[in-house]
Amino acid sequence: MKQHSKELLYGLSEFYKIFGDPTRLRILDLLLNKPLCVNEISEILDVSQSAISHQLKYLRSSNLVKAEKTGKNVYYSISDEHIKIILKYGIEHIKEVM
Repeated sequence: MKQHSKELLYGLSEFYKIFGDPTRLRILDLLLNKPLCVNEISEILDVSQSAISHQLKYLRSSNLVKAEKTGKNVYYSISDEHIKIILKYGIEHIKEVM
């Protein structure tokens, strides 16, 4: 098996840290179903809009979610299938051990 570079493994470590926050995971879990705007996410999760916006900014800068403006609203969705797969397998793994 090929050994990966320290830089690549560091990047992977930073990537997985993103999943270490429960609010970010709750947002990602919602976005697995359909695109939502900040106020919808805020209402569903019962978390302030500013806190949701802050987490969405972090998720966008990490390329886990993307944004699309429709009229006055910005809708957020999972950026690609890789993120959906990571979340799906992580959830399945945790369910097995619960």
